[in-house]
Amino acid sequence: MRLSNLLAPTLRETPAEAEIASHQLMLRAGLMRKVAAGIYTFLPLGHRAVSNVERIIREEMDRAGAQELRLPIVQPAELWEETGRWAAYGEEMWRVKDRHGRLFCLGPTHEEIVTDLVRNEVSSYRQLPINLYQIQFKYRDEIRPRFGVMRAREFVMKDAYSFHRDEASLHETYARMYEAYWRIFTRCGLDFRPVLADSGAIGGSYTHEFCALADAGEAALVHCDACGYAANVERAEAAPAEPRPAGATPPGPAERVATPGVRSIPELAAFLGVEAQETAKTLFFWSIHGDGRQELLAVLVRGDRDVNEVKLKNHLGALHVQMAGADEVREKCGVPVGFAGPVGLKGVRLLADVEVMAAPALVVGANAEDAHLRNVQPGRDFSPGAVLDLRLVGPGDACPECGAPLQGRRGIEVGQVFMLGTKYSEAMGATFLDEHGQARPVIMGCYGIGVTRTVAAVIEQHHDADGIVWPASVAPYQAVVVPVNVQEEAQRRAAEDIYRGLQAAGVEAVLDDRDERPGVKFKDADLVGFPFRVTVGKTLAEGQVEVTDRRTRETRRVPLPEAAAAVRERLAAALAGLDPDRRPFTPWSASPAERATAGARERV
Repeated sequence: MRLSNLLAPTLRETPAEAEIASHQLMLRAGLMRKVAAGIYTFLPLGHRAVSNVERIIREEMDRAGAQELRLPIVQPAELWEETGRWAAYGEEMWRVKDRHGRLFCLGPTHEEIVTDLVRNEVSSYRQLPINLYQIQFKYRDEIRPRFGVMRAREFVMKDAYSFHRDEASLHETYARMYEAYWRIFTRCGLDFRPVLADSGAIGGSYTHEFCALADAGEAALVHCDACGYAANVERAEAAPAEPRPAGATPPGPAERVATPGVRSIPELAAFLGVEAQETAKTLFFWSIHGDGRQELLAVLVRGDRDVNEVKLKNHLGALHVQMAGADEVREKCGVPVGFAGPVGLKGVRLLADVEVMAAPALVVGANAEDAHLRNVQPGRDFSPGAVLDLRLVGPGDACPECGAPLQGRRGIEVGQVFMLGTKYSEAMGATFLDEHGQARPVIMGCYGIGVTRTVAAVIEQHHDADGIVWPASVAPYQAVVVPVNVQEEAQRRAAEDIYRGLQAAGVEAVLDDRDERPGVKFKDADLVGFPFRVTVGKTLAEGQVEVTDRRTRETRRVPLPEAAAAVRERLAAALAGLDPDRRPFTPWSASPAERATAGARERV
């Protein structure tokens, strides 16, 4: 491709709307342009990068035995109503009507429609297992699209769905997909980690997220350097609470103390001269369910902790939970928010975190303005309706597997694998006849990769002050040939020869044949991020050209006839560095002890 013919409009200034590096550089380097909030046109360079990620995905999915198909974007409401997700999915679902008034959606995901396909085409255990995948546009009407394609309303996703006769078969495919994802993200040049996660709206019993580590990531992760445990904080389990010391002297009776104007835990701790962990706070949530039912709940956690709303939602089986307003709490329970406590609390169900119940004594709200209670003993002075792991785990907390302190990182979720079980097959009547002629529901797995998000994650990890630094496997083009002065016949002829030589050697190359100043060409080459640049300039008089590695900035002089071979050799080395077979792999089913000996490869 000649750059004079390539639609690659670069920008010198960073658009004001772009907050993170990947969004800025995808606009500045001419990879995409905004059409509407969360909707983008991918220009040729961006399309090639996306296509390269798709190619890697296809190769690894096919290698793992999956079959590609194409499912429709427009899906009838009736299929979603069978699983109850037409109402449950929420406002992110893009709903449309046809001219006859029939309801459809633009697919945010494809569990229903692929299950419908399989229930109509698969009837015998002899046809199982089967793993079907597609690379397709998805649509989610995000309330706040942001960060470019990181959180977009239209995006490209690879989704796969596997169907099985038993759990053993599902586990086998889950492990195969886990390894395929490991290979895909390694080949894309990402520094990533698989972490335990919450299954969210997709459902299922077990799931891992594959997260590219980046400060701009929306996912908060915790990990253990001692045993290798890693989880999204939404899913991270709390270590067992320390029991009350045996034989400890029981606290005296609960004592009411005046705390005028003290509404926060730091203020309370300072006012009474206690530690924050010696206090507990009562928070109020509305639990909203699929049948329209709502319930007000009181949740008790230690004062220095936060409630994990995902754990709370999952325990309740709710669509979602949300904080209740102060007026709602006062009307329902007759207590002021900020001074609410578990002792004598009426009109609401009380849930307590396990850590609270292990405390010998606590300071809690007195359910009256400007007052608290001290010396409150859980179990003696109040008894919750349920005791659960409800706290949000964070850095410094004890690892639930080995007790070592957890570390914290942020990540970009680029893929997720799920064990769905029979959630969709039972709801939709997708069954097969086993070897005894008995009808049984198929068991399902689901495996997704955000393709356009993966491209952004690659840029987020691979850039510098001058632009993108593409891994060779994902780069739109692997090399650019830059004649310093295209008006000089010798330079132009030599650049053409090198360009043709690169193409003949299988290197995807661009010839910058524009009549521009050298500085403009070099800046654009760095901004777009071509892995290798061949400069044809003053050294041509000595029969040499310069080959520059974008990642290392190393420049070498090579004889003109050897230029294409030199780039091909360096490209081969760069691709070899992304070979997943050279990276130690620990399967998902490894025990904590095995993970502990697996080394840093499994750690965040």
